[in-house]
Amino acid sequence: MKNDEGHTAIARQKLIEIAESVYDQLEGGDIPKMVLPLRTKANIRFDSKSNVWKYGRATGIRSAKKAVGAYMLLRTVYMLEFIDQMIKEAKSSTLREMYYISEGWGKAKFNSQDESDKLAEDLEIITKCLREDFKLRPEEDGARVIGNMTVEETDRKGKKKKINCRDDVGDSGYSIPYNVEEDKIRLLSSDADFVIAIETGGMFDRLVENGFDEKFRAILVHLKGQPARSTRRFIKRLNEELHLPVVTFTDGDPWSFRIHASIAYGAIKTAHISEYLATPTAEFIGITASDILNYDLPTDKLSDVDVKALEAELTDPRFNDPFWKSEIETMLENRKKAEQQALAKYGLDYVTDTYLPEKLTQAGIL
Repeated sequence: MKNDEGHTAIARQKLIEIAESVYDQLEGGDIPKMVLPLRTKANIRFDSKSNVWKYGRATGIRSAKKAVGAYMLLRTVYMLEFIDQMIKEAKSSTLREMYYISEGWGKAKFNSQDESDKLAEDLEIITKCLREDFKLRPEEDGARVIGNMTVEETDRKGKKKKINCRDDVGDSGYSIPYNVEEDKIRLLSSDADFVIAIETGGMFDRLVENGFDEKFRAILVHLKGQPARSTRRFIKRLNEELHLPVVTFTDGDPWSFRIHASIAYGAIKTAHISEYLATPTAEFIGITASDILNYDLPTDKLSDVDVKALEAELTDPRFNDPFWKSEIETMLENRKKAEQQALAKYGLDYVTDTYLPEKLTQAGIL
């Protein structure tokens, strides 16, 4: 998928078809309804063709038969009109702005931004287009990138600029915009051997300061915690277009395991576009339960919430392999978790001189 004028036109036509469907049902004396895949863990299935997790065939009906469904269909119509207006005027809106704009929709206003965000995702599922095609963008920007890679970015005035993500940026790196499609960013060249996606800003800065990108010919990507969609899409493009293997380097806790899962297999929330966002070949080189023992790392006790999250991961299809089951069970048994920064126990250079080279060698990257 691309976010160019052609895709915007297709998205607009599909949104019009949704509005026409609601109108036709009303005109025919029927109670209007919309059919959507159930967005639950139980309705996630593995797509062997694309090697990612997608929604299955189970569906739910959003009907105006009940008040809650009627209100959501009313909001849907208002949102369709709002998106159509933006496309006509060549404007865009953040998801947050759209939520506040609904304050002027009377009874159709949203009760929370979660509702408006979910409806935008529902429209993606129905149309098989992206919210970027609807001119909707997130509030947050993408990740930071440092490495010897040259990109060509089109600025807001339509001018194309070449940027080397190591030589033409400061210590904070190149900032990934929310739109990372080819009409916005072209990946021109790189001499890197792999991409390392890093969870925390502190660890990203440590690798930058230690010159890890130059010494090991790597592209460093700061995930900023749970990565934005643009970050995951950018990583996938690096993998597919530049043929670079991807590894994820995170903390050792259930939430960090899910960060890796969202990059490699897709997130439950965005399973309808997993094939577009996920990098199935990505390998995990973050802190594991085994690392905590083998490297004798400083730890924190698992909270009750951590334990419940790990137990849930044992039934999560994205963690359904011997490696993950063993590591999750070991963490539950030991009741310990550890941060990336725990490696500083052995000095500031240990992570770049010892830990990562060892893990990258085990993964077959070095």
